[in-house]
Amino acid sequence: MADLSSFPITTRWPAINPDIIQLYSLPTPNGVKISIALEELGLPYEPHRIAFDANEQKSPEFLSLNPNGRIPAIIDPNGPGGKPIGLFESGAILVYLAEKTGKLIPEDAAGRYETLCWVMFQMGGVGPMLGQFGHFFKFAAEKVANNSYPVERYRDESKRLLGVLETRLKGRQWLMGDEYTIADIATYPWVEGARRFYGGAEVLDYESFPNVMAWVDRGLARPAAQKGMEIPRKP
Repeated sequence: MADLSSFPITTRWPAINPDIIQLYSLPTPNGVKISIALEELGLPYEPHRIAFDANEQKSPEFLSLNPNGRIPAIIDPNGPGGKPIGLFESGAILVYLAEKTGKLIPEDAAGRYETLCWVMFQMGGVGPMLGQFGHFFKFAAEKVANNSYPVERYRDESKRLLGVLETRLKGRQWLMGDEYTIADIATYPWVEGARRFYGGAEVLDYESFPNVMAWVDRGLARPAAQKGMEIPRKP
């Protein structure tokens, strides 16, 4: 049995089975990237729910694994060299899981790097911009009621990024063509999150991006996504 005692987070969220991947997350657009990937890869894992309403992501135990205080994070008891490894940042975890299994990423170097471009496109663009749009549109609406600039700024940039995806997906099933990759898993949960969680589909004019919305629906129809989108489940 793996020894995870060197990870203080396990004192607050003990591992029932320390021999499998420990996932510390919440079903947000960033969090479900990892649960979807784990489901797609068929890797056994144990989810631990990090409650934002209790500010658990700022607890000393969680910060010991991710100093940035954000979900998701994982511990893999079978990391490089057979030793446990702790990881944070959803993009980095996706790359790690893909390389660990040799799946969800092209085998050829050119395809691999192209996939990583689209993962970084999500990490640096789609996620932050849709996230800021959602914040001002849904959560800070009263604070900016007399100032339309924040919503308009992030709305327009989000729509620009959706346009980039719309062009990329023309004639393609997935971002890398016929191959479903971590680039898709990184990105479509954010587009769906802005629709489902922020209620922003109309403001973001989703109807103007048919390629994007058909791609999102294809991703969500996958059994791994249907399960992963709800993990970790509420108690």
